[in-house]
Amino acid sequence: MKIKVINKSGNQLPRYATAQSAGLDLQANIEEPITIGSLERAMVPTGLFIALPDGYEAQIRPRSGLAAKHGITVLNSPGTIDADYRGEIKVVLVNLSKEPFTINNGERIAQMVVAKCEQAEWEQVETLDATERGEGGFGHTGR
Repeated sequence: MKIKVINKSGNQLPRYATAQSAGLDLQANIEEPITIGSLERAMVPTGLFIALPDGYEAQIRPRSGLAAKHGITVLNSPGTIDADYRGEIKVVLVNLSKEPFTINNGERIAQMVVAKCEQAEWEQVETLDATERGEGGFGHTGR
């Protein structure tokens, strides 16, 4: 699938790390380093603007290495970029560690997964079909 993109950063376009990767790495596009203190958050620009095809979204997800090694994650994970959004892609990062973390220009900060999505059409009814689970909620299976 081809996606139109404007790249106002000095970085390369996002790319898949391997042939079977689901996510494209997004890089920070910043003039000066950003330091995120413990339990603080920052909106990090990428310099990318995209036009997704109808019926698709882009999901912004954390990078596992940043999360495991530094406690840095995407606050609204997964973030959603709708097909009709034309603004700059920005990533809301949060530092869940006890140590400050500094982001530099060009650093890989998140992953973007392009996925097909459907829009729901509601059908209001009086009852729902029965299932084995029924109304069992959080932890009801004992697992």
